[in-house]
Amino acid sequence: MSTDKNQVTIDNRETFSGRWGFVLSCVGSAVGMGNIWLFPTRVSLYGGGTFILPYIFFVLAIGYTGVFGEMGLGRAAKSGPIGAFSQAMKYKGKDEKIGRALGFIPTIASLLLAIGYTVVISWILKYTVGTFTGATLAPASIDEFGAAFGGMASSFGNTLWVFITIALTFFIMNAGISKGIEKVNLFMMPLFYLLFIVLAIYIATLPGASEGYKYIFTFDPKGLADPIVWIFALGQAFFSLSLGGSGTVIYGSYLKDDEDILTNARLVTIFDTSAALLAALVIIPAMATTGSQLSEGGPGLLFIHLPNIFKNMPGGSIVAILFFVAVTFAAITSIVNLYETSIAALQDEFKFSRTKASITIGVIGLGVSLFIQGIIGEWMDLVSIYINPIGAVLAAIMLYWVFGTDFAKDEFQKGRELPIGGWFEPMTKYVFVGITIIVYVAGVVLGGIG
Repeated sequence: MSTDKNQVTIDNRETFSGRWGFVLSCVGSAVGMGNIWLFPTRVSLYGGGTFILPYIFFVLAIGYTGVFGEMGLGRAAKSGPIGAFSQAMKYKGKDEKIGRALGFIPTIASLLLAIGYTVVISWILKYTVGTFTGATLAPASIDEFGAAFGGMASSFGNTLWVFITIALTFFIMNAGISKGIEKVNLFMMPLFYLLFIVLAIYIATLPGASEGYKYIFTFDPKGLADPIVWIFALGQAFFSLSLGGSGTVIYGSYLKDDEDILTNARLVTIFDTSAALLAALVIIPAMATTGSQLSEGGPGLLFIHLPNIFKNMPGGSIVAILFFVAVTFAAITSIVNLYETSIAALQDEFKFSRTKASITIGVIGLGVSLFIQGIIGEWMDLVSIYINPIGAVLAAIMLYWVFGTDFAKDEFQKGRELPIGGWFEPMTKYVFVGITIIVYVAGVVLGGIG
């Protein structure tokens, strides 16, 4: 192992410098638009606490097993999905080329998601800067807010900010793991939580906010009989935790062997779930202060309805600044994870230098993102429904069926004093792997559940 004051490497592979750098980086990967613009909407649409209960159930059932599974796969292989799947096939006495080929699926899916996310973050950056200049809250009505967003979200409608997004992202990426990704997450993620806590406290003081809290904590046992509630709670838990056989795998590959993966996975799951609940405690009561009902999620919520509410709220300009800065932090920490999988693949599989890999992926990301600005919804649906979930299925099968549960259990025992119990094999090999398949099938049939 070699170290300097800014960087730690093991066998020439850079690692996170400590537990909290790794944990907050994984949290930064998981906390994104699914927590901010999707979770509150589903809480609103599916009965408040009636939705939260099955969501928490699935977080406990699969978030823990799935998150530590992908961390452990990456650490065991000291590689991203391409190398990890290849090593799994070799371990089983099968053709490594098959594993390597399968590993390209989550790697490419992560890159495609990153490219789509580049466009979304370009919108966020523009609106964040606009909260300081006054441009974000300048429209006079909900229709004008909609028109402003529509113009930005059109073909070549936000090109300058796409360039800025790529430049910012790859400045961080080129700095590496400990000096780039880790430092950014150690700074941005605590501030994200702090800002949302401040927002939640302020919103609680406004007239009408109490109606939002009443709805959030409403529980109707009859609602639990609706299978749709359970399916979308499953999708929310699964995708919110960034399970896709790519980002968490690659971050796990930078983790030292003396770290307790199960404890780290538990921390990531807790923080990610807390972020979703915080978002709901800000957005739903904020809507309630104007008598509005949260019925639209996605970009429409973030860029049309919430700015309109902030504009007409006491102290709205300050609220908008705090909100969009926090959203920017969540977005940036997510996109660096998505791009890291493909950058690491060029380094591991094709022996690119960090700088060459970053520039190559940056050029690809810029070129494609510029041309998909007008079709971002269709792009993200295609990748998130039909391609990305396959990576989660493959990663789970490679670890728990190809490497096998004995191999996995030995890997997870590293850095851990307490022995892993008998729950391990049934919960991982059967329950979690089965659920990854259900998630994929349900997503295809229903047109997306995450």
